[in-house]
Amino acid sequence: MKRIVIFASGSGTNAENLIKFFHNRENAFVTLVLTNNPHAKVLDRCKTLGVSAISFNKIAFYNTSHVLDVLKTCHPDIIVLAGFLWKFPEFILNEFPDKVINVHPALLPKYGGKGMYGMHIHEAVVANNEPKTGITIHYVNEHYDEGAVIFQATCDILSSDSAEDVAAKIHVLEMEHFPKVVESLIFPNE
Repeated sequence: MKRIVIFASGSGTNAENLIKFFHNRENAFVTLVLTNNPHAKVLDRCKTLGVSAISFNKIAFYNTSHVLDVLKTCHPDIIVLAGFLWKFPEFILNEFPDKVINVHPALLPKYGGKGMYGMHIHEAVVANNEPKTGITIHYVNEHYDEGAVIFQATCDILSSDSAEDVAAKIHVLEMEHFPKVVESLIFPNE
């Protein structure tokens, strides 16, 4: 049985999508969702879906082994960052080499780095008149958005598209591709 742990900071639509995708699988499931936001909507989604979820603060994440100890107890086969906004600590990454992935709402290496998330990205993409954008699923390393790319999917941007229109297109790509990529990583020979 493959075990998936998700980190999220906000509404949790990607987390919910992953939970539902693996819900009736006999060989994989989401065992835990962790959030750095005690008021995140993802906590409500997890409660509704019957998945354990806990919140933590910066001290537990960066200055103690609390979050690392929780992860070790879970024995995750993969750790998925789904809208998680904090930089992942190197000491946790070292415990789970090549097991931490992230979905980024742009075509890296463009529009990556500290402060580039959510609407900030979509507004920048529109302001720069980009003809295309997309999602990048990548391994997480000690730098924001610089880990090896696993998968990218693109969509066209119309001249009439607003940042909100772009966000909606990105959401469709995430919902379609993210669970399948996670599945391909935990079951590479299927």
